[in-house]
Amino acid sequence: MYLEAPTYQPSTSGPSAFLAGGITNCPDWQQAAAAALADFTVFNPRRRHFPIDDPGQTPVQIAWEYHHLALADLTLFWFPACDPKLTTQPITMYELGAAAATPTRRIVVGTDPDYPRETDVHTQLRHARPGLIVHTTLQDTLTAARRTLLQLRLSPPPASPAVGPGRPKEPT
Repeated sequence: MYLEAPTYQPSTSGPSAFLAGGITNCPDWQQAAAAALADFTVFNPRRRHFPIDDPGQTPVQIAWEYHHLALADLTLFWFPACDPKLTTQPITMYELGAAAATPTRRIVVGTDPDYPRETDVHTQLRHARPGLIVHTTLQDTLTAARRTLLQLRLSPPPASPAVGPGRPKEPT
């Protein structure tokens, strides 16, 4: 199942992945990722048509991301190459820090060698998640994500409620 912001899905069946990574002023890597993970549930925060001129959409987007980050079984982080004059993907760095500091959170991380803060990603994860492999291509990152999701499909974790302690409620 493919789910793109701002659409909500009350529950999922089978393993799911949230696509965390550069959006604004970054290449649309999410479409390739969604295609590669099409046999799993994919939460894509990148909207095809984001109404950038509507300031009311920012809280809607952030609420959607928080909800689906908590709902996902795995967060796939990809830091694509980008122009540092336009972005260094600060929201993704924030999300990575939060996920890396949560020992129970499953993450797969990759950074293009031309991502301007690549060294920061490696250094932070060396402290927060020693031994975690940081992949250098989107393909390797997707392969690692598929491997993790397939393992979850074969031996799923105990069921937990979609909404409850530690899980955000869908905005009303």
